[in-house]
Amino acid sequence: MAAVSLRKSNARLPPEVNRVLYVRNLPFNISSEEMYDIFGKYGAIRQIRLGNAKDTRGTAFVVYEDIYDAKNAVDHLSGFNVANRYLIVLYYQPTKMSKKSDVKKKEEEITRLQEKYGLGSKTPSSSTSA
Repeated sequence: MAAVSLRKSNARLPPEVNRVLYVRNLPFNISSEEMYDIFGKYGAIRQIRLGNAKDTRGTAFVVYEDIYDAKNAVDHLSGFNVANRYLIVLYYQPTKMSKKSDVKKKEEEITRLQEKYGLGSKTPSSSTSA
């Protein structure tokens, strides 16, 4: 109902709002069907991707067909209790997600340049022995 009233009033949405949601703190054993049951109540879902690697377990991406459905889901499901875990539902922001990989790339680039120019990568703390 709230999403319908938003559409009719042509309300402007904040810039971070989009159709893709990033969900954290999921139970590791949650199934895709359970995810569709929980998130499908708020609108048509295009895709759900559950994390299955060691570092992505307990996370998922939920893509809605409509941006207002995604906003409705965030408003209602943030803090929702699933198997004694409180969900963290955020709008996916690619710039924040890519920062982690950018740091690794920069570290690799620094190491490559240090080797290229023969600079030692020793730090003062690593030269002392205990």
